[in-house]
Amino acid sequence: MVRRVLPMLFGAVAVLALLVLGALDPTPLQIARLKAFDLYQQLAPREYRDAPVRVVDIDEAALAHYGQWPWPRSLLANLTERLAAAGAAVVAFDMVFSEPDRTSPDRVVELWPQTPGLARLRAELARLPDHDDLFAGALSATRSVGGFIVTRGEPVDAREPPPRKTGFAHSGSDPAAIVPRFDGAVRSLPAFEAAVAGYGVLSLVPELDNVVRRVPLLVALDGRIYPALSVEALRLALGASTLIARSSDASGETSAGQQGVLDLKIGPLVVPTTRNGELWVRYTGPVPDRTLSAAFALEATPSELRAAFEGMIVLIGTSAPGLRDLRATPLRPVEPGVEIQAQMIEQMLFGDYLARPDWARGAELLALVLLAGSIVAAAPYVGAVWGMFLAVLTGAAALTGSWLAFAEGKLLLDPVAPLLAVLVAYLVSVSAQYLLSDRERARVRTAFAQYLAPALVEQLARDPRRLRLGGEVRELSLLFLDLRGFTAMSERLSAEEVTAFLNRFLTPMTDAVMQAGGTVDKYMGDALMAFWNAPLDQPDHAARACRAALDIRRRFEKLRDELQAPALGVGIGLNSGPASVGNMGSAQRFDYSAIGDTVNTASRLEALSKTYGLDIVAGESVRQAAPGFAWLELDRVRVVGRAAAIRVHTLLGPEPTAETDALSTAQAAALAAYRARDWPAARAHFAEATRLAPGWLQPLFAVYAARLDALEADPPPPEWDGVFAVTSK
Repeated sequence: MVRRVLPMLFGAVAVLALLVLGALDPTPLQIARLKAFDLYQQLAPREYRDAPVRVVDIDEAALAHYGQWPWPRSLLANLTERLAAAGAAVVAFDMVFSEPDRTSPDRVVELWPQTPGLARLRAELARLPDHDDLFAGALSATRSVGGFIVTRGEPVDAREPPPRKTGFAHSGSDPAAIVPRFDGAVRSLPAFEAAVAGYGVLSLVPELDNVVRRVPLLVALDGRIYPALSVEALRLALGASTLIARSSDASGETSAGQQGVLDLKIGPLVVPTTRNGELWVRYTGPVPDRTLSAAFALEATPSELRAAFEGMIVLIGTSAPGLRDLRATPLRPVEPGVEIQAQMIEQMLFGDYLARPDWARGAELLALVLLAGSIVAAAPYVGAVWGMFLAVLTGAAALTGSWLAFAEGKLLLDPVAPLLAVLVAYLVSVSAQYLLSDRERARVRTAFAQYLAPALVEQLARDPRRLRLGGEVRELSLLFLDLRGFTAMSERLSAEEVTAFLNRFLTPMTDAVMQAGGTVDKYMGDALMAFWNAPLDQPDHAARACRAALDIRRRFEKLRDELQAPALGVGIGLNSGPASVGNMGSAQRFDYSAIGDTVNTASRLEALSKTYGLDIVAGESVRQAAPGFAWLELDRVRVVGRAAAIRVHTLLGPEPTAETDALSTAQAAALAAYRARDWPAARAHFAEATRLAPGWLQPLFAVYAARLDALEADPPPPEWDGVFAVTSK
């Protein structure tokens, strides 16, 4: 019961926390939601339909042809007049002209030196028309739209508020308290403000991640409402004189308790907005037909211009990188601001809108609770694997519903919060289940870690059903270790000192075995037994045993130096082969151990190390299974309990070197002569091996020297095969 109730309790707390988090809607969650909406637009962008909207782009080609920006206003006047003559319905400038034209003749002559020779030329130039006057005249003769940039903080322009060229009415609450509010503006010169027929806001307010997704159609400045450039251009093109905003508390509307703007009426068009009076922009991909270079507009023939611009809302802007009117959108990392204005007008003309309805947040939170709650309720009963399958299905349902709402209904419903809730609910529920399982495993570990090998304890913790008597035959590598010279030393120590010394000796020896992945079978006084390839599979078990033996040699030499006990030594026996391994003992108490001839032989080899005065003696099976080490053959022996002779070796190092190869070659020649009864040759080769061998190997050659003396004095019988018979255990 606890295994089910506790995960459900943890999951319920997690769902409640997620519900609170969803209601608070922190910034990371907002950005993730917006990124999901971006992905939807990338998968299904707005399909472009030819609209009466064109962009005249002051692009790199135009700048290369007519010079760097700013251009003379006389050139802009020419551009405006050509577009008007071509029959453009509206000409709107997505730029601010806040300073006088420095290329006007009367301003150019101010830079000339005051010399008598230039007086006549100065007077002639003064009679030429001012470029700003030319541009203002062209704007006033055209159905034109100008714009200004809104700012926050200190007002940038100290003049009276910008002129509003349109009438404005509202139904319900005054939108000035709802739409984005600003403190100042960067405006065009008064002559231009007076000349244009429409005046709108150019600012595109990006989201938290600097991506333009929603653009204000209305903004408030000094308590007055101003329309966006796109709205003004569309208003003039439709011949409307007044904009009408409808709020959520207007007559006939049901308010959800939070005031906001519902829509904006522009002539016959009703444009739905966010509660802040913004338009969700639904973007198309790049459309070459929408944009023409300013160079074309200035150079084309009248017939070409009429074909391109007659009846069009023409927006003039720039895509040149140096002019800083580039924005990031869901579809493109770099999009000219004027292109965004054009796409907004297209949307409003065709009624192609994205919407995030007022009920969206409530529906998303409800989906969060229902989906996450279903995972919490089901996970304890179906388990982690089926719970994951259920979580995937539930998350897929949330994602599919959100996508279909976008693709079929153009609704923006958040898939992120429900997906996150499903993920967290699953992880919390499964984690709670694993927490309970870990507690059970901990109880198993505590109960059996005192007398079972650590690897076996872990297996038993994962599968307690293995806690039974029985065994299996596996290929093992065995290591027996015994401390030499300790008996004489222990006679001078108290019982407590003996115990402390053995702990100090066995601890680093055990570490060497463990670090090589071995299982310590048992301790026998000052001796240790370990094996590899059980209970876990270890294909390189022989090499692991060899590495452990070399590590024991290194650790023991260090310990002996620390103790200043040169009389101490160790004997190590290594053997590989089949053995029965499993839980050995009685029904009341048992241990994980290995038995068999391979185990017995390993013990005999450890004892044989005394005979040769060496610390490591390994059987031929280990030598064959771990050929990458540096080996030295010692002898052929017949141990107690085995009729067949085996070759025995010692470890010289972790890998062969030129020195170990030379030593092994000399030793092989010596053993061949020895077994062939060629005593003089054997002595010569053993002498060469003795010369090449390190000091710790000298006891071996002393053994063979004594044997040769004995064999020469009392030759062996004809049936002698060179095998050394071990007569004691």
